[in-house]
Amino acid sequence: MFDLIVRNAVIPDQLSRQTDIACENGKIIQLAPNIEGSATEEIDAKGQLVAPPFVDSHFHLDSTLSYGKPVVNQSGTLLEGINIWRDLKAEQRQEEIVERALRLCTWSIARGVLAIRSHVDVSWPGTQIIEALLEVKRRMSAYIDIQLVAFPQDGFLRDPQAEQLLVRALDMGVDVVGGIPHFERSMTEGAKSVRALCEIAEKRALLVDMHCDETDDPLSRHIETLTFETQRLGMQGRVTGSHLTSMHSMDNYYVSKLNPLINITLQGRHDSYPKRRGLTRIKEMWDAGIPVALGHDCVLDPWYPLGSHDMLEVASMGIHAAMLTAPKQMNRVFEAITTVGAQAMHLEGYGLKKGCNADFTVLQATCPIEAIRLRATRLFVVRRGKIIARSQEARTMIELDGESSEVNFKIPPSTNETS
Repeated sequence: MFDLIVRNAVIPDQLSRQTDIACENGKIIQLAPNIEGSATEEIDAKGQLVAPPFVDSHFHLDSTLSYGKPVVNQSGTLLEGINIWRDLKAEQRQEEIVERALRLCTWSIARGVLAIRSHVDVSWPGTQIIEALLEVKRRMSAYIDIQLVAFPQDGFLRDPQAEQLLVRALDMGVDVVGGIPHFERSMTEGAKSVRALCEIAEKRALLVDMHCDETDDPLSRHIETLTFETQRLGMQGRVTGSHLTSMHSMDNYYVSKLNPLINITLQGRHDSYPKRRGLTRIKEMWDAGIPVALGHDCVLDPWYPLGSHDMLEVASMGIHAAMLTAPKQMNRVFEAITTVGAQAMHLEGYGLKKGCNADFTVLQATCPIEAIRLRATRLFVVRRGKIIARSQEARTMIELDGESSEVNFKIPPSTNETS
C-alpha cells in the first residue's frame, strides 16, 4: 500500500511514454509503467505532464503585495521604487509583513511554486523585516522551501551600518549573502563591496546571490568582479549573479569576454527609441555553459504592479522578450523555472527520480512547451506525497449555430517538442 500513486503521467524527459509514480513516506520510491499495488490516494494524470515543482530563485517576499503603499510608482523606474520602499519599510509592522508574505505563499502553492529564494532587506536598524520572513519560513516549511538572502538594499558601503546589519541577519538565521554593487557611490566602491561580501560568505560557508548591474549603464561591470572573487575564493557553484541587465547595453566584444520579467518594465525608461528592455544575454550564457534560472522578482509592489506568482508567465515572457522560440530553447526555459532554479538554490532531493522528494505538479498539458503556451492549469500540486492544492480542468464551451461544443486549445506536439 503506497501513500500516493500517479497513474498515466508523462514527465519532461520521457514525453514519448506514460509512467506511474509511486510515493511513500514523502519520497518517490518507484517510476515505471503500470506499477502494481494500490495507494491511499491515487491520481489519474490521463497522459498529462507531471513536472517537478516550479522554483522562483529570485523574489522579494518582504515587499510583496504592498502595491500603492504609501504611493504608486508613477515613473516605473527602479530608483523611484527604491525610494517608495524606503518610506514603506520605516512604517510597516512585523505582523503586516508576515500577513502579506503568507498570502503570497498561498498563491505560490496554487501555482505549483514550492521553492522560493527571497531577498530580505537588512538595511534597517529594526529587525522586524528579518523576523517576519524567518517566521514565514518557519510556518511554511512543510509546504515551501524558502531560502532567505541578506540583502543590503541601501548599499553595503554607502550605508555605514550595513555590515553590522547584514552580519546580524546572518546570525539570526538568514541563509545567503546578497549585495547591490551598482548602487554604491562609485564603481570602485561597488567592486570593494563585492569583495567584502564574498569574503563574508566564504568564511561562513554560505551561498552568494548578488543583485548585479541592474542598470542601463554599459560600464556597470560588477559581474566581472563577482566572477573574479568567486574564482579567487574557490566558491564556484555557490555564487549567483542576478539581473545582469547592463549586458543589454554592452558591446558584443566585451560580453564575449565575460532575468527578464520585471526588468523589461524597469529598464530603458529614459530611452526614447531604440528602447532597451532590461534583458540579459541568455543565449550567449547558454552557449558558454552557464546555467540560467528565471525568477519572478516582484508581485504587486513598488517595482511591479502586476503578477500572481505564476512561473509559467515568467517563462512565456522570457521566451518572447529574449526571442527563445526554437523548441530546444523553449524546453530550456522550462528548465530555467524548475531544475536550474533548484540547482541555484542547492535544493536537496529535488526532481522526478527514485529517492527524490515526492514534490511535483500535474499540469493540464502534454509537454513543457504546451504548458508554457497555455499557462497550463495546475490540476494537482503535491508536496512530500500529499496533495496540497487541486483545480478543476479548464474547459470552455462555445455556442455556434445552436450547437454547443468544447474548444480544444491543444494541438498534437511536434517531434521537435517531444525530443
